Amino acid sequence: MKKTSLFLALVLLLSSFLVACSNGNGENKAANNQEANNASEEPAKEAGKDFDLSVGFVTDEGGINDQSFNQGVHEGLLKAEKDLGIKQSYQESKVAADYAKNMDTLLDADNDLIVAAGFKLADDVEKKAKENPDVNFLIVDYAYDDAPDNLTGIVFQAEQPSFLVGYIAGRTTETNKVGFVGGQEGNVISGFDYGYEAGVKYAAKELGKEITVTKQYVGNFSDVPKAKSITQTMFNGGCDVVFHAAGDAGTGVIEAAKEAGKWAIGVDKDQNELAPDNVLTSAMKRADVAIYNILKDMSEGKDFPGGQTITYSLKDGDAVDIAPSSNKNVKPEILEEIPKLKDKIIKEEIKVPYNAETFKEFEKTL
Repeated sequence: MKKTSLFLALVLLLSSFLVACSNGNGENKAANNQEANNASEEPAKEAGKDFDLSVGFVTDEGGINDQSFNQGVHEGLLKAEKDLGIKQSYQESKVAADYAKNMDTLLDADNDLIVAAGFKLADDVEKKAKENPDVNFLIVDYAYDDAPDNLTGIVFQAEQPSFLVGYIAGRTTETNKVGFVGGQEGNVISGFDYGYEAGVKYAAKELGKEITVTKQYVGNFSDVPKAKSITQTMFNGGCDVVFHAAGDAGTGVIEAAKEAGKWAIGVDKDQNELAPDNVLTSAMKRADVAIYNILKDMSEGKDFPGGQTITYSLKDGDAVDIAPSSNKNVKPEILEEIPKLKDKIIKEEIKVPYNAETFKEFEKTL
């Protein structure tokens, strides 16, 4: 009897020990599972944050505060620095001889991407890209026929917003004389030039009258006094609206308009703030948008679009358009025609010219 009782006691003791061990392992397993669940529930890193990329920017002679093209590129880089976490720096060029030297400075600083503003840097950019295949290069306002795999060009169909501001100028002028001040002659400024004249002529046809367009070039993008003098001569000759595509030199056009109480039309950025009562509108070619878009794509894991040319036009949203401030000074009845013209341009019902040859073809349609 005692032996039986002792045997039962041992069985009970052993059973209790096994249950206790089992419960201990179960609790540890549950704890491990909970840790795994907690880890899987941690939020994923937001795309585009803390993007480890160093970008160096080389300006043309206009400089970083040109109120135009260079400033637009810089603003795009600053936004990418804030939103995406890139590191950005820049070198300002005073003369053309600075381009290559400034690129070398940025290359020595181990930048991953070199950005250049303006077609005048095209040869130096291509040369440096070929010499430095492990660094990416991006140039705004130039398209290569055969770019290396580490070089991308960005261009804008600048003739399109120029047509729109030309139409506005044609509908606004009271003297039937308007002007155009270009920076340096070339394919890029040609688009502004002939696109603007086409818009003026389109408006003249609607109104059933003749409007003359006076044109003159500064010869560079930095001579503010010369651009101002050219514009004053245009105003004295009867022009009451002058459009500029002259970079930093174009601030002289706006100064002349302010002093004469006439209209200026800005370029690249919305330049109304430079003379709120005298900047009628602006033909925007937003380099900030173009630069930011590429960097954002890269921050999200997309490859650098080397060996390509990226083109922006009216169909691409606000990268190419007239300025948002246009509603301040453009008459409502003129402004309400702009969406219709945009639609016709996008559908190619209006083929906007970009040089002398295409302008001749455009004139046949009037």
